[in-house]
Amino acid sequence: MRVKITLACTECKQRNYNTMKNKKNDPDRIEMNKHCKFCRKHTLHKESK
Repeated sequence: MRVKITLACTECKQRNYNTMKNKKNDPDRIEMNKHCKFCRKHTLHKESK
């Protein structure tokens, strides 16, 4: 049930992180605070297609 997802920065729209998620435990899109190397600060990253 684990699938690969990509996390994109909400400010600059860059796709910075690849990770895995369990679709059974997290059916909706994941949001995490991660460091964006393009913005040079911690920003909210959302799951993108």
